[in-house]
Amino acid sequence: MKNDVNTILIKLVSRYVCLFFLLSFAGMTVLQAQSDIFERDRHDMVSSQIQARGISHRSTLQAMRTVPRHLYVPFGQRRFAYYDRPLPIGFGQTISQPYIVAYMTEIINPSSSHRVLEIGTGSGYQAAVLAEIVDQVYTIEIVSELGNTAKTVLEDQYDNVHVKIADGYYGWEEHAPFDAIVVTAAAEYIPPPLVDQLKDGGKMIIPVGSPFQVQQLMLVEKRGERTTTRSLMPVRFVPFTRE
Repeated sequence: MKNDVNTILIKLVSRYVCLFFLLSFAGMTVLQAQSDIFERDRHDMVSSQIQARGISHRSTLQAMRTVPRHLYVPFGQRRFAYYDRPLPIGFGQTISQPYIVAYMTEIINPSSSHRVLEIGTGSGYQAAVLAEIVDQVYTIEIVSELGNTAKTVLEDQYDNVHVKIADGYYGWEEHAPFDAIVVTAAAEYIPPPLVDQLKDGGKMIIPVGSPFQVQQLMLVEKRGERTTTRSLMPVRFVPFTRE
C-alpha cells in the first residue's frame, strides 16, 4: 500500500513539474514575442520617422533602435510608444516625439568621451538615448515624482546616468563644464548659469519662447568668451518650470 502511495505521489509531482515547465515556456514565448514586436516597432520608427527625415548620425540612430521607448511611457500608453507623436507622462509633462529626440541628440554631435547635462528628465527617455552614446549623463527634474520614477528605470538600465531632483535653471555646477546641454522644456530666455557651465566649444540645444505657444528650438555654441545662437525650427514644448 505504501509503495502504491509513493508511486501516485511521484506521478503527481512529475505531472506538476512538466506543467510548470510548459507554462514557463509558454510565458517566455509570449514575452519573447512581445519583445520582438517592440524591436520591430523600434526599427520601423527609426527608418520611417527619423532616417526618412534626414537624421544620419550613426550613434543616434543606433541608440534610438536600442532604447526600449515603451519602458519610458505610462503602461496605458505603451501601445502608442513608437508612434510619431509626443505622449503624456503625467503632471502636465510629455515624452517628446521620437524625431525631436533624435534631432536634439544629433545636433549636439555627441561622442563616447562626452559629459552631457540634461534639463528636464521627464520619463528618462532622452537621458537613456544619450547614455547609449556618451560617457556620463547628468539629468535634472523638478517634479520629484517623475524624477524618482525615471531614476529607478534608468538605474536599472545604466550606470552612467545621474539623476537629481532640483530646479534645472541653475544646472549642476559641481559636474561642470559639460560638452553639451540638452534642455527639454521651453524657457523664455536662455539661463545664464547653463551657458556658464558649457565647456569651451560646447553646444546647448534649448526651446525658447512663451509657454503654450510655438517656440524656437535654439542652438547655443560657446567659443571662448563668445556665445552664438542659431534658430533651428519651430517647436512646442512644455514650460520650463521653476521652484
